[in-house]
Amino acid sequence: MNEVLRAAGVIARRDFTALVRSKAFIFFLLAPVIMLAVALAAGRVGADSVSTPDLPLIAVAMERHDADAIVATGRRLEQLVGGIPAFEKADPAARPQALMEGGHYAAVLSGSLARPRLDTDRDGVDIWPARMKLLVDQARRPGEAAHIPLDVRALSAPPRPAPRAEDRSSTAQFGQMALFLSTMLLAGMVLSNLVEEKTNKIIEILASAIPLESIFLGKLVAMLAMALIAIGIWVAFALAVFAVAGSALPDLAEPAVGWPAFIALGILYFSTAYLLLGSAYLGIGAVAATVRDVQTLSMPVSMGQLGIFLAATYAMGRPGSAVELAACVFPFTSPFAMLARAAEAPQLWPHLVAILWQGMWSLAIVRVGTGMFRRNVLKSRVAKVKRG
Repeated sequence: MNEVLRAAGVIARRDFTALVRSKAFIFFLLAPVIMLAVALAAGRVGADSVSTPDLPLIAVAMERHDADAIVATGRRLEQLVGGIPAFEKADPAARPQALMEGGHYAAVLSGSLARPRLDTDRDGVDIWPARMKLLVDQARRPGEAAHIPLDVRALSAPPRPAPRAEDRSSTAQFGQMALFLSTMLLAGMVLSNLVEEKTNKIIEILASAIPLESIFLGKLVAMLAMALIAIGIWVAFALAVFAVAGSALPDLAEPAVGWPAFIALGILYFSTAYLLLGSAYLGIGAVAATVRDVQTLSMPVSMGQLGIFLAATYAMGRPGSAVELAACVFPFTSPFAMLARAAEAPQLWPHLVAILWQGMWSLAIVRVGTGMFRRNVLKSRVAKVKRG
């Protein structure tokens, strides 16, 4: 066993170095980056051309005649200069804190035109007072005092409600989608790499010197390391683009296990999903003799990945059922189902069991793949040599 692992480490270092230092790896990293940049640019252009800006809404909690004057003045100024927030009349007796708690209003203008008061959060203190003072001055009728200062008060942030089950299901769906896209994009490279070395007879030379299991394990580990590096680069680039473009990241509810544990489990489940799919691809590569065969097999393999994702998504909507249990136990759907479970249930011990279970299946599939390779490739070529 130690010999197998030592040889696997040698193969992993060889493949990893060859992959990372190749020019193709640079272009591979750039492809999703370019796609993300084009998608963000197209989305921003489309939003600017077909939609109007989503202006904040300010509640006007004044008596009827004062509220009507504020709303009418706001509409008039919007037609003249644009960029004026929308106003909505509210109950004058309502507390500003209560109006702000729902998150529907960016600020509350109360009191009267003679003595106005503005309640907003701490961020709004730097944005709204000057604009609201201009609006109130414009709304005042002739003869009313125009220099009474606007009473500005910063409200404390309302407590954030605990995430609900439906909020956490959105986090689970996001995690499953990210896991599916990353594995679908990266796992297929194992198949191409193996077929290329089969075509060049390199793998047969290696098999004559070290155990075949070491070759398969080394290739899986090298490709996994390359995939993790690629994902890290893509995530860093995406965060930088969002920060520069001023776009908001998805507002997801905190998962039941907490964000640090959820991210760690996401990395672990990506690794196990990659190893499971990669080991299955190695078995398929033992059957595929040429690159054309790989292209022929790529479509059913992709459909199989989509079926795995849909099955895990279906099971996520039925927590505690036999369907979810089956998705958690079946090795190929287990990473997706267990990641969704991490978003919805706080227990951590099932994930340790699931990761060990998935690792065992990865090793078992590698053993099956090496057996197929010996039977379909090595023995058939030995027989041809003997006949010749």
